[in-house]
Amino acid sequence: MRGHGVPRRVRRRGAHLPPAPHPLGGAAPGGYGRRGVDDAGLSTGLEVRPARPDELGPCADLYVRVLRATFTWLPAERHRREEFLSAAREEEVYVAVEDGVILGVAAVYRPQNFLHSLYVERRGKGVGKALLDHVLALATGPLSLKVQAPNRRAQHFYAREGFTCVEMGRDPGSEVAWMRLVKDRPAS
Repeated sequence: MRGHGVPRRVRRRGAHLPPAPHPLGGAAPGGYGRRGVDDAGLSTGLEVRPARPDELGPCADLYVRVLRATFTWLPAERHRREEFLSAAREEEVYVAVEDGVILGVAAVYRPQNFLHSLYVERRGKGVGKALLDHVLALATGPLSLKVQAPNRRAQHFYAREGFTCVEMGRDPGSEVAWMRLVKDRPAS
């Protein structure tokens, strides 16, 4: 199992590529390879790592964009970047980066192994799975999360990844039901 703060390099359906040149000269830090997509359109190289403090603003912006595009059953003004930034103070935040661009973000409240957020800019490219695999590898016990009932895409994604529904409910004052999903951490 990787320790906290250790970047995880993910390659999908691609051969090892030589280190890409760093924009300031020399090899890229950590020696990661050139980024791209394979014939199926899947990312061949992502870097999943802890978010740096200067990346939390862009992560919050991604969070708002994805929520507003996905959670169409809720008023758009309900999704604010301050909500993400406030929660991020107590959570471990991870990013999936390709060519210096943040493609996805995951936030975990580690004391409860609770995946609070997992949002990706590009769906169907392996970004969400890479983030989830990274979070699961660092889990100290079963990982849980909540999915809103109308979010069928997320329900299918998590079911495909081995999560099971253990509870359904509704928050006080909310019209939208949720499902709590759980998955045991992988054996090390």
